[in-house]
Amino acid sequence: MPLKVGIPRALLYYYYYPMWRVFFQELGAEVVLSQPSNKGLLANGLKNAVDEVCLPVKLAYGHVLDLAGKSDLLFLPRMVSIGRREYICPKFLGFPDMIRRIKGLPKLIDTNINLYKSSMEIYRAAHEVGKLFSGSSYKIWMAFLRSVKVHNQYFKLLQMGLMPTEAMAILEDRVENLPLPEPEDSFKVALIGHPYNIYDTYINMNIIKRLKEMGASIVTAEFLPDHAVNCASRCLPKKLFWTLGQRMAGAAFNYMKRPDVAGLVHIAAFGCGPDSMTGELIERSARSNGVPFLNITLDEHTGEAGLLTRLEAFMDMLRWRKAGAISM
Repeated sequence: MPLKVGIPRALLYYYYYPMWRVFFQELGAEVVLSQPSNKGLLANGLKNAVDEVCLPVKLAYGHVLDLAGKSDLLFLPRMVSIGRREYICPKFLGFPDMIRRIKGLPKLIDTNINLYKSSMEIYRAAHEVGKLFSGSSYKIWMAFLRSVKVHNQYFKLLQMGLMPTEAMAILEDRVENLPLPEPEDSFKVALIGHPYNIYDTYINMNIIKRLKEMGASIVTAEFLPDHAVNCASRCLPKKLFWTLGQRMAGAAFNYMKRPDVAGLVHIAAFGCGPDSMTGELIERSARSNGVPFLNITLDEHTGEAGLLTRLEAFMDMLRWRKAGAISM
């Protein structure tokens, strides 16, 4: 009977799940996901998490607890760095240790992933995890190569304009056709934020769907190739050492220069230190470039009515600007 590996549907799930899924399946394991985010998961996370962590980490607690009794192993890699001379949020680094104190959870797979000095470190991490499932270095290597190939395919689909859930469904052969393109008369709005904030429909109250219903078409940082993001971020006097913050800022600066993008919406989580800095950089740049900008901060007390009011006002502003430009 294959070992069951639990993966929480939170944090870097929207970046790396296709890669992780294929790697474990190639090694003969069964991958088990936590439920999609919901009220019960968040309530359970709030009850067990420490007060100092941000909302996405509190929600991640709930996803981890949801996997108790459903899996033999729990995959929570210690994410230190995923790029040369860059770091991931320190709360990601400490997350496995925060979780370890909770009783009744499956055994943790918490291998270090630290590419700060060398990208070759990923091979060591893959082999360390793979040894739990196979004694064959060749089999582990082939599983890793296959997972990297799927990871690249996933990001190509994102750059075609698909949302993560759509791209994952295609890679898993759960759909046959690509989604229909957005109407040509829609306002293109750049939605900037961490993937776990902008793609988790519960935590953000389904903001992508709501913006589309108001006449917007959505673009995100994941729609852009790395070279476009890196090129746009060079306007900063110094490179940001937070990987996700660097990507958010670069994407925002890229979209600000595009005439087809009507405005930017930045989504941040209350209590996120890096977001407070990158959000300020993005907002100042948007103001200096005359780009409509809306900042939304999420926490467990964020109300749906207030969010809708702000989104409606933002879309009304875009329409008034377009009408004013036409009349001139």
